[in-house]
Amino acid sequence: MDTLSITLSALADPTRRAILARLANGEASVSELAEPFDMSLVAVSKHLKVLEKAGLISKGREAQWRPCRLEPKPLRQVDDWLESYRQFWNDNLDRLEAYAALLQKGGKNEPSN
Repeated sequence: MDTLSITLSALADPTRRAILARLANGEASVSELAEPFDMSLVAVSKHLKVLEKAGLISKGREAQWRPCRLEPKPLRQVDDWLESYRQFWNDNLDRLEAYAALLQKGGKNEPSN
């Protein structure tokens, strides 16, 4: 499986997205990440393994504390992939806006592509 597919698969789960949102604010331990969820530490650890496999997080080691941190590189790949779709929708919305403006002015011609 390619890295983009692995990243998108990891992002498909709302718990994992919430974990990433928390890590965007800084490092956290597994127990800190587990606090807002009604699940065991084992279940949270499984989510963390998926995120780690996708390269979205890394785990440090400071004495007994093993902080998790966000790794943004895979998210940049998703953003790059989405850019062509973003451009497609921006272009379509620009044409729609031009057409709406034409209609408001009472124009009868359809806009050209």
